[in-house]
Amino acid sequence: MIAGIIGATGYAGAELVRLLSGHPKVEKLLLSSVSFEGERIEDIYPNFLGRVSAPLLKAEELTAASDVVFASLPHGVGEPYARACAEQKIPYIDLSADYRFDKDEATFSAWYGKPYQYPELRERSVYGLPELNREKIKELAASGAVIIGNPGCYPTGASLGVFPALAKGLAATEAGPIIVDSASGVTGGGREPSRSFHYPECADSIAPYKVGAHRHTPEIARNYAFMAARGGIPGPQIIFTPHLAPMNRGILSTIYIPLVPSWRVNQTNQPGEGAIRPPSKAIGDKIQQIRDIYAGFYKDEPFVRILPAGVFAATNRVRQSNYCDISVHLDQSGGTLIIVSAIDNMVKGAAGQAVQNMNIIFGFDEKSGLELIPALF
Repeated sequence: MIAGIIGATGYAGAELVRLLSGHPKVEKLLLSSVSFEGERIEDIYPNFLGRVSAPLLKAEELTAASDVVFASLPHGVGEPYARACAEQKIPYIDLSADYRFDKDEATFSAWYGKPYQYPELRERSVYGLPELNREKIKELAASGAVIIGNPGCYPTGASLGVFPALAKGLAATEAGPIIVDSASGVTGGGREPSRSFHYPECADSIAPYKVGAHRHTPEIARNYAFMAARGGIPGPQIIFTPHLAPMNRGILSTIYIPLVPSWRVNQTNQPGEGAIRPPSKAIGDKIQQIRDIYAGFYKDEPFVRILPAGVFAATNRVRQSNYCDISVHLDQSGGTLIIVSAIDNMVKGAAGQAVQNMNIIFGFDEKSGLELIPALF
């Protein structure tokens, strides 16, 4: 198989090069870059020396010669390449937001400031979160050319952390919003630095940004609504706040979900009791019940790990891997489910998920090229 990567010199594109170069089904890589056209990938990223040697071509040169095309481009610029691939019945896996909203052009244009260039392409596109749409991906791939809207990094961790609570009816979606606090490494901002991602600005500091206005919010809300519908409950409101953390990789999301009355422990403090009491054994038992529900929900998912009691999700335990780690907790009053999810934003949040989608499209083992043990240090 020949895999083409448009935008191979950005962070996500380079991560695709790294992962696909070790994929057992990929025999050759064709790479393109507008910024470094005519140079070689190993000159831009010397870590590829001795492993990957390829010239950086024009994008038009690789689309017709590839069996699958990945696009790691800014939002709103890749549609002509998607159209070319669709005409040639070549699967196109897009890491931008261009195909994440299906036919909902109004939402896309409201948050990304651009209309669809070729709206008809959404007839061939599918949102590529495997844990949500695996069967749709297979169905569309079997019927001909397919365009994958690879999910955003924040929505991946935030969605996987909440899906079981929605699907199994644990979440009291009418009682209040689901609150998502996420912290991301600076690679999430891309290779071209802005002031807020400049080392002196972000080192030794963690800070929120785009509070109440981050464009991943509607993607998370849409995913929650889809899974809530499967669980037969109303879609929840969400409050999403991203933070920039002084690390290269990773996203840690702490998610607060109000529980339906039947799942609450109701450990409340009476007036005048003073300090809040520590969690009771009943809370510990309830956490284990919910943990078992999460484990059962994801039992067939190769890249979602439900952590045992006493182990907290952490970004260093998923680094350079396609895993999403999830730990399950309750607040001390027993009424709010607290989920912590951790992913590598460059792998499960971008390139790794794209490779996972390629594996599904072609009927490969879904773990092919992604069976990497996380690098702890």
